[in-house]
Amino acid sequence: MTTFMLADTTAGKISSQLTQLRHQMGAPAIGMVLTLVVVCEERDQYDSLRAASEAAREHPSRILVVINRETDEANRLDAEIRIGEASPGETVVLRLYGELTEHADSVVSPLLLPDTPVVAWWPSRAPDVPSEDSIGMLAQRRITDAKNARDDGYSSLVTRAKGYAAGDTDLAWARLTPWRSLLAAAFDQPVGRVREGVVEASTGNPSAPLLAAWLSERLGAEMQVGDSDGPGLTAVRLAVDDGGELSVERSDARLATLSRPGQPDRNVALTRRHLSELLAEELRRLDTDEIYESAVKRLARTRRH
Repeated sequence: MTTFMLADTTAGKISSQLTQLRHQMGAPAIGMVLTLVVVCEERDQYDSLRAASEAAREHPSRILVVINRETDEANRLDAEIRIGEASPGETVVLRLYGELTEHADSVVSPLLLPDTPVVAWWPSRAPDVPSEDSIGMLAQRRITDAKNARDDGYSSLVTRAKGYAAGDTDLAWARLTPWRSLLAAAFDQPVGRVREGVVEASTGNPSAPLLAAWLSERLGAEMQVGDSDGPGLTAVRLAVDDGGELSVERSDARLATLSRPGQPDRNVALTRRHLSELLAEELRRLDTDEIYESAVKRLARTRRH
């Protein structure tokens, strides 16, 4: 791995340096399939970059990390370039000062890989309407994370639902993939009509109301959200017509128990996944996620009521 520092530089110089380093190391850009733009704060950059780099092992990418620094300093762009045979792509960490913090798109645009998709990811603080953000407008896919919202994740999801645009998604939704798959499989055999249900999770977990909205949308039943000791999602309980209950209960963040009326309980794997796995999942899908759109808009309607 080669690291190259450029202080008080320009996007043009960064692009030239990338080309030079690739030629020196014999690492052409043709193997990269997308540009991932990570917009984060300095305190989040280590974990965010690590997750992006691990996800890039499945999706070789040019990773552009945008960090806005002090706005009251003179305009300046500092860059850190990382490239090497052990890396699945290229990484450029961009630190913006002064008025450049308001025009990050002008720095990022010249560094995007040509003729490949652009994905924008906000690991923590994110715009209310990602598609109208200057970085978001460059991307076909926009990933937020309500879990790390500054107010509360529920309100963050509702706000984004109001400004939803095709290509938006949230890692709170990716965290639900194993739960949704397991619940869908539980209905492979008839269990009766679901009358009502409850999703239990640690207090403030934004995935819980999102899962409740998805279930309500799919089953046509009223769903509630209940608090538990966690970690994360811990249970889904669905009351069916004959008085029985279909439930999934997870107590240790690894295994869950699936219970269905008239059938023996079954232990199933339901592991909490790492951030890099969630991000890699979202990078597999670059088209519009209509199921997420339906669920998050249902969540917003429920909040208004």
